[in-house]
Amino acid sequence: MGAMPTDDTRAPLDVAELRRLLLAPDGPLARVEVVQSTGSTNTDVVDALRADPEAWPDTGLLVAHHQTGGRGRAGRGWETPAGTALTCSFVVRPHAPAERWGWLPLLAGLGAVTAVRATAGVPALLKWPNDVLVPAGTAVEGWGAYRKVGGILTEVVPAPPGHDPAVVIGIGLNVSQTLAELPVESASSLALAGAQHVDRLGLVVALVTALDEVASRWRVAGGDARASGLADEVAAVCGTIGARVRVEQPGGGSTTGVVQGLDDDGGLVLVDDAGDRHHVLAGDVRHVRDAG
Repeated sequence: MGAMPTDDTRAPLDVAELRRLLLAPDGPLARVEVVQSTGSTNTDVVDALRADPEAWPDTGLLVAHHQTGGRGRAGRGWETPAGTALTCSFVVRPHAPAERWGWLPLLAGLGAVTAVRATAGVPALLKWPNDVLVPAGTAVEGWGAYRKVGGILTEVVPAPPGHDPAVVIGIGLNVSQTLAELPVESASSLALAGAQHVDRLGLVVALVTALDEVASRWRVAGGDARASGLADEVAAVCGTIGARVRVEQPGGGSTTGVVQGLDDDGGLVLVDDAGDRHHVLAGDVRHVRDAG
């Protein structure tokens, strides 16, 4: 289980240092805000943009020391004790065709996996479409020998004429939770996954650096994930590809088969047991094991 993290690992982020490292002109961000506690960073940013479409600029970042009402996909909660997780929201003005925005959760996942690998030394993977996984010693139904250490929630905020729409990308990463502090068996933290040094400030900087690099390449290519080479990089870190899975559709029903890759819009290419090909754009993906 590991020892309880020392108090300094859970201390509030150094706001001045974070801004020095990340704000333009020395850093890539146009705005950086840090709050001690909030219900949801995504809710705060989305509500502000709905009230004023220019409330947050492109490359804005809101970080919370403690998020008390975090949200995941399909309205699921995201619970973390104070100081144990990185919880933040990025604002992106895509400047690319809307039909290509479906790649944004996957590209954010690529950035998160890159940051975790670089700072924590943990071989993280992406579970389509928006979960960050780390290896575990035992299997859990629906997850295999992996545990969820992070999640991504992407929300589009339309804008009135004369303004650019925004996409708010919320990212939560469990950093220093002990086993007793995790809400479900399928969850983990970087500390439990073997990270030798847990540093939320370093993780924020690494995450922003990775996301900025990904976003720059995506924009230069006009939002074309294939032309930019990003589609191949997402596929390389996506543990769902090649796995046998059951996809539970939002409207009910499920399909079981093997994931062969990602389609041009970021959806899954799933081949079922009858050999039929399916294009999956939404749904809960659960890893399944063959009998025997």
